[in-house]
Amino acid sequence: MIRFPSALRRSKPDIAVDFGTSNLRLVSRDGGIIFDEPSLCCFSRQDGVTKFVAAGAAVRAMLDRTPRGLTIKHPLCRGVLQDIEAAKELLRFALSQTRSARSVRSPSALIGIPADATQAERSAMLTAANDAGFGAVELISEPLAAAIGAGIDVEAPRGALLVECGAATTEVSVFALGGSCAAGSVRVGSTTLDQAIADYLHLEHKFLIGHNTAEEMKLDYAGRQQSSSCSSSVSITAKGRCLRRGLPMTLEIPLSELDRIVDRHFEQIVRVVHDVLAQTPPELSQDIFDVGVILTGGGALVPRIADMIAQATQLRVTVAADATHCVAKGLHHLLQA
Repeated sequence: MIRFPSALRRSKPDIAVDFGTSNLRLVSRDGGIIFDEPSLCCFSRQDGVTKFVAAGAAVRAMLDRTPRGLTIKHPLCRGVLQDIEAAKELLRFALSQTRSARSVRSPSALIGIPADATQAERSAMLTAANDAGFGAVELISEPLAAAIGAGIDVEAPRGALLVECGAATTEVSVFALGGSCAAGSVRVGSTTLDQAIADYLHLEHKFLIGHNTAEEMKLDYAGRQQSSSCSSSVSITAKGRCLRRGLPMTLEIPLSELDRIVDRHFEQIVRVVHDVLAQTPPELSQDIFDVGVILTGGGALVPRIADMIAQATQLRVTVAADATHCVAKGLHHLLQA
């Protein structure tokens, strides 16, 4: 059987939380995803006093544009909670956007967390949730939730290999009989690819771009890669600042150049997949050979990652339907269980 948290055995949580590095999603039993906004907070500091200003989508528009006195914070860094205060304010904001004005009881919650989270990281998440106004809180492995959301029968005796490509962490797990039989992770994902693109342009072209521009380049790249008529000689335009001249400019980057950035970045994921397969018992390996690899998470939508894993392992690789929301869908399923 699935090793559900104790709260699920005693009573059903009121709400589930998919707290990702990129987005925070709240899920209700009846309404599904009821909150889905960027994991961002903005604070002001004046006369030595720090005050919460805004969170979520409103803060995304402020990235790389904040005046002095305002600071934008990411509660999570590479999948790990790094700022309890920012996490608390973001959770409190999300709760206020979804909670009925007549509700007086603190809702109990089921929160997804990386499978390899340390005890200190788990304690930090519990503290942030309790301080934000949640009642009883239980934590559950995000890869398990993603597997359930992808439609994998994790209770079956057959082995299934899942690669959860998050914003800043990728977790690889083999599931059978309700538990993880082999696992590995690497602090690489879709948003770390954004940073890799920005770093490359900085170092190789002496060209500076912001977070939003790097993400737009990645999405443009992914869209063009999915087009069968797209040529590798096609370029993507980046707008930023030339460091040599100190002036705003545009820069044309060929797709072939971005291919090299993506390949170099995702090689780390391929190595972890190989390592997990090497740990997998022979009988489960046969199951995986028959079924293939399932990709979930927003990073799975970058086309080359599936091709790279398929080429390295000689296994069939499938991107799950609605891959970005598999963790949230799995949490929703658990709320209804």
